[in-house]
Amino acid sequence: MTRSLSFFVVLATTTSQAFSPSSNWGNGIPSYRSASLSSSARNVASSASGQGFAPAKQTVHKVKTPEELKSEAMALTPIQLKANLLDVIPKMMGTPEEFRLVESYVNALEDKFVPPQTLGFLNMAMVGDWQFLFTTNQIGRPSPHLRLTELVQRIECENFDGKLTNEATWDLSEDGTAFESRGKFTSSITYNINQGARMTINEDHDLTVNIAKGSKLPSDTQGLVGLIRRAMPVELFDPSDLALDTTYLDTDLRIVRFTGERHEGVRNIFIRRGAVEINPVSSVD
Repeated sequence: MTRSLSFFVVLATTTSQAFSPSSNWGNGIPSYRSASLSSSARNVASSASGQGFAPAKQTVHKVKTPEELKSEAMALTPIQLKANLLDVIPKMMGTPEEFRLVESYVNALEDKFVPPQTLGFLNMAMVGDWQFLFTTNQIGRPSPHLRLTELVQRIECENFDGKLTNEATWDLSEDGTAFESRGKFTSSITYNINQGARMTINEDHDLTVNIAKGSKLPSDTQGLVGLIRRAMPVELFDPSDLALDTTYLDTDLRIVRFTGERHEGVRNIFIRRGAVEINPVSSVD
């Protein structure tokens, strides 16, 4: 069955016939990307044309409709769709056109996805470390005193049981200049698969702050956790009492859809750690 989403991403689940789009999708941002904008993207002002005060000639770009984007995306193979998705996300600057483009790629990937037919194959495909790439959820206001350099989700599973560990690598500057404190923050929780392939997350939520060797000890550890909470996607900081549907999965790309009262319809996109090199910097001749 083909499902469509009028606002943003279509993520067809294998366990539910109903689909509720996330009202937060339009505010999603590609977080924790190590993107450096190319000079062509940064320099939006044109040079003087030498024509006095005559207005500079502007190029008008036609904005494609969702129907046109969908048609173009559906004509691509899953390999092409994935390559396009991993190319556009790290370079996003937050425009509606970019979100619609991501939507079209995800919609098409979901439409072409054939879920694993057994629990063993699903577990084998999911297990391991996945680097977080994108969320459709709203994110708080990160503090300039804290930076997250990496966010990884580790999946451990055995039959119908498993464990999710979201690990954020952080740097902290308490004096507003040098980032002298650094370490890792982990949010761990267990899950059960008890309805098709849906991962039902438990309530045994555990938070841990680890200080790196040689790092300055933060003066306010509780305050540090608060800063990390503001910077992380909330569904990764505390996924308790939610459920996850795996809506696309291959060897190095994974898309999940949250369901639950707090984050219904939120999507996360992950790439397998070390499997794909993300290079957001465009080459300039």
